[in-house]
Amino acid sequence: MILILVIVFLFIFIIFNLKNFIKLNRKQKFFKAKNLTTFNKKNLNNWMNLTKKERYNLSKQDSVNYLDRRKLLLNEIRKEYKKISRENSEGNIKKK
Repeated sequence: MILILVIVFLFIFIIFNLKNFIKLNRKQKFFKAKNLTTFNKKNLNNWMNLTKKERYNLSKQDSVNYLDRRKLLLNEIRKEYKKISRENSEGNIKKK
């Protein structure tokens, strides 16, 4: 009975550690690709050494980042426009 419990706990422990090890490897691969997000003349060789899939993923990530920044900028512009239009409309009401 005790032997069976020890084996079950050992099995659960091994599975848990294996799961954490796999997660760690995935994160390391992701961070490796993430380090090379900006390229210029100095690190052109790093860009050329990337695989086609890595270059595609980096360009896709840059595109997503650009779209996010653009959305934020558009939201700021809309807020400013609403603020200015409210001030103008309040000024027009006060003048009349």
